[in-house]
Amino acid sequence: MSVDAQSTVSLDGQFAREVPELAVPWQAEQAPDPQLVVLNWPLAAELGLDSVSLGTAEGLGLLIGTALPLGATPVAQGYAGHQFGSYSPRLGDGRALLLGEIADAKGRLRDLHLKGSGRTPFARRGDGLATLGPMLREYVVSEAMHALGIPTTRSLAVVATGRPVSRETVLPGAVLTRVASSHLRVGSFQYARAMDDEDLLRRLADHAMARHHPGTAEAQNPYLALFEAVVSAQASLVAQWMLVGFIHGVMNTDNMTISGEGIDYGPCAFMDVFDPATVYSSIDEAGRYAYGNQPLVAQWNLARLAEALLPLFHEDQDRAVALAQESLGNFHTQYSAAWLAGMKAKLGLAEGLDDESATSLTGELFALLQEARVDYTSFFRALGTAVRGDAESARSLFRGPSAFDAWAERWRALEPDADLMDRTNPAYIPRNHLVEEALAAAVNGDREPLSRLLAALADPFRERPGLERFAAAAPEGFGPYRTFCGT
Repeated sequence: MSVDAQSTVSLDGQFAREVPELAVPWQAEQAPDPQLVVLNWPLAAELGLDSVSLGTAEGLGLLIGTALPLGATPVAQGYAGHQFGSYSPRLGDGRALLLGEIADAKGRLRDLHLKGSGRTPFARRGDGLATLGPMLREYVVSEAMHALGIPTTRSLAVVATGRPVSRETVLPGAVLTRVASSHLRVGSFQYARAMDDEDLLRRLADHAMARHHPGTAEAQNPYLALFEAVVSAQASLVAQWMLVGFIHGVMNTDNMTISGEGIDYGPCAFMDVFDPATVYSSIDEAGRYAYGNQPLVAQWNLARLAEALLPLFHEDQDRAVALAQESLGNFHTQYSAAWLAGMKAKLGLAEGLDDESATSLTGELFALLQEARVDYTSFFRALGTAVRGDAESARSLFRGPSAFDAWAERWRALEPDADLMDRTNPAYIPRNHLVEEALAAAVNGDREPLSRLLAALADPFRERPGLERFAAAAPEGFGPYRTFCGT
């Protein structure tokens, strides 16, 4: 992409114009030897970007923020956040930059954003850099989530910088180019509220409504309607995480979006053996963000959003609190409904099956899965074959299958739909052992395992010959598994 060709790329600065108090103009650091590691060609096409040009020296400059179109105004965003329950009033993009907003092929505004682009005023004691492995992890997981149909930020590219980065050892540096509906977070509103500037808070809420939930602007109480829209979006998102066995790992308030997209895939992982207490993050020593805690944490985070928005709900503080509590109370109902509807589909059951029967069936099943330490993804995929007459692949996952047989008899009596199950239960997820294998190879210069993994994950519900190892559970001896945030 030549400098002239870059003039065809338009990066707006809407966020920085509308809420400049939350935006610090900043520039990405130069990279000694940028090399493209992986490029998301379909996403580039959605954004109207030429994939071939992005592989040139000038194109790489766009992807790492060092050669931007004329008029682009990159900024580091300010936000606060509760991290593992403790409030930090000034977090922000310590190693990230919002390059600007770009209109995609459908006219939707999308953020073009970097991770690992160097120190900013929010970096505190950090070096502002990122290493190749964690950036590739975010690429893999975010694109897997997209293929699963789960709302998510996406990854456009990972570029190796040629700069060594010091962590426990010296590792190759990299920049992730991320695309999102926006990077507005619960922490953005906490940051604005902490400034004690109601006009700023209102402008930020207006920006969020226009960007993500435009229908709320017409409501009788638009700011309460905005909050309710975020509650609904997050209830749906977390239910989908739970249904596929995904564990975010760091559900801090600065990692919860207003759009309802998943963001910041650091020490995340998909659950192997079913256990609600599963924690993979090396920094979550108390299990705050364990798999089974995620709905509770989401509601807690939304309570912090409500606190930030209180002045906009009603001029009377007590009335504002009452409205917030009532709206927040809807989270559990909406989450439970979304989860149960999704679980009915996973089991191939009719939508019209009464909730009491479905809840009884699922409760008994999960007790069996936990007791037998059954691989979560493998079980649901195998269950589909049981409908077609081959129950052995599911039965074999249980050391003593008599209890499963009794449950399966009740389940089969409901005439489950095998085709629905195949469309709902993925054959391929980012298996932890395969992710580690692909990342280690890529860091050592071999990108073929990464390419094969990404190809499998791009079409997760359709089983294909030759991809059997991508559908298999972790081998014996793998674990205990730990993931790291990469900072």
